[in-house]
Amino acid sequence: MKLHIGSTARSEGWHNLDIVPGPGVDYVGDCKSLAQFSENSIETIYASHVLEHVPYRQTEAVLKDWFRVLIPGGEVMISVPDLGVLAQLYLHPQASPQDRVSVMQMMFGGQMDDFDFHCVGFNDELLGMWLRQAGFVELARVEKFGVFEDTSTMQFHGVPISLNVKARKPLAGR
Repeated sequence: MKLHIGSTARSEGWHNLDIVPGPGVDYVGDCKSLAQFSENSIETIYASHVLEHVPYRQTEAVLKDWFRVLIPGGEVMISVPDLGVLAQLYLHPQASPQDRVSVMQMMFGGQMDDFDFHCVGFNDELLGMWLRQAGFVELARVEKFGVFEDTSTMQFHGVPISLNVKARKPLAGR
């Protein structure tokens, strides 16, 4: 099974998990707990602009849970706002006040509902640290995943704002 966390977009071969029930949602649940899925039952996890909604003190535990449900050799694809890029955009001397508000929303969430708040900011170093602590290997930053058209490819004034990382669960015995 391939699990798309935080989405209602239909794509062949993928099942959607979202915190809010509705059309396109196969499983209702919070990304912080994949307890409804068995250990070693998911081939791929895709989460675009989801992990930043988890409090930073829970990030490692959440990634360990995602690791638990992946099959040996399974892959996780994570896209998060790149806080380093966003900080540069926010501080850019030619940024207008509206630009700064837009960037601030990318940093802290749009805050349109109770779930639209960001709790943590990521860069390569932090996301990599938490992925490794959870047991993931073969971490690789990529420009695009080429799976879904979503926030993972978002740009602001021509600048990509997402940190896109693939990682694997080691094969058994490795």
